[in-house]
Amino acid sequence: MQQELEEAISKVANEKIIIIGAGRTDTGVHSSAQVFHFDANAKREPYDWCRGVNTITPKGVSVLWFQPVDKTFHARFSAQARRYRYIIFNRNVSPSFLHAKVTWDYRPLVLARMQEAAQLLLGQHDFSAFRAASCQSKSPVRKITKISVQQSGRFIWIDVEADGFLHHMVRNIAGVITAIGAGERPVNWIKEVLQSRDRKQGGMTARPDGLYLTGVDYPHEFDLLPSPEPYGFW
Repeated sequence: MQQELEEAISKVANEKIIIIGAGRTDTGVHSSAQVFHFDANAKREPYDWCRGVNTITPKGVSVLWFQPVDKTFHARFSAQARRYRYIIFNRNVSPSFLHAKVTWDYRPLVLARMQEAAQLLLGQHDFSAFRAASCQSKSPVRKITKISVQQSGRFIWIDVEADGFLHHMVRNIAGVITAIGAGERPVNWIKEVLQSRDRKQGGMTARPDGLYLTGVDYPHEFDLLPSPEPYGFW
């Protein structure tokens, strides 16, 4: 997505543009509320930026708004919180048109078990057991301020808000929570994994297909438009 956006914005700006995003996502991970910034010499109205870029980007990539900011703003380092949603399609038969848009889990999942387990991650912790071996963050400590598990029909989704996320952190959380929901592990297992600070204790990393970046919050001083609320399960 970054390459497509940079090429589209460069054409509208008539100069080479490099964008800086609020967060990096793995291959296969989606975003409904990514925020990025860039520097440009060109002067365009926000509407003209938006319309021009959206006529160039490929299907599946849309920019909702542009807004001028001062030099102190940084899409990544100015962010105060980020939100992710992990969507699971829970049925014994895999989805068709939702392929690669949700994660399929054929095991019958018990919502109450997943909800109880998720709450054990609230607060500030060392999330070493939930970070990828390739994670380059200097500190494994993060603070989860909100986490919930909800269901509608065959869809189950996990919403997580934190001051920041480690590489694969949400996918590893989803992997542990779904194992608990399937009855393969007790609810307190998630606490044991957390306290172990050992990634090897956390089981499999969940697939990227169902993961969406759904929101990024910034200080009010920047007066940015709020992240859009997820529509439906997305």
